[in-house]
Amino acid sequence: MSNSFQISLRPGERIYVNGAVIRVDRKVTMEFMNDVTFLLENHIIFSEDTTTPLRQLYFVVQTLLIDPASAHSSKLMFEESMALLTQSFKNPEILAGLAAVYELCGKNKLFEALKMIRALFPIEEAVLAKEPAPRLATILKEFEAEPCR
Repeated sequence: MSNSFQISLRPGERIYVNGAVIRVDRKVTMEFMNDVTFLLENHIIFSEDTTTPLRQLYFVVQTLLIDPASAHSSKLMFEESMALLTQSFKNPEILAGLAAVYELCGKNKLFEALKMIRALFPIEEAVLAKEPAPRLATILKEFEAEPCR
């Protein structure tokens, strides 16, 4: 039984693998032959995009994943962020999602935690706009096809 899997990248696309940034100059398919931690470029949030509390949390968890050298300070920021967020949000969908994120991070399943946080973005947007929020279960169905590494 093999753990290998393939990822196709377009010209100029970047992938973050075990803390390294790799950019390809042409269409390429990469095969990972063992367990690897990676993020595709379209899953990266840059500091200037951390405009909401959950986007800030995403950035912290993303840093845990792609910058192992700063793991200690990122873990401290994660703990502080989680405490503030669970006190600030009253929406049960967001609170349930945050509990899941905390559990996933505790098990070092950081990619899955990022996926959960991304699923919370539309709910947060609705809460901040004081509009009816979508259901988390509905949003998570959209993410089912995403690779979990």
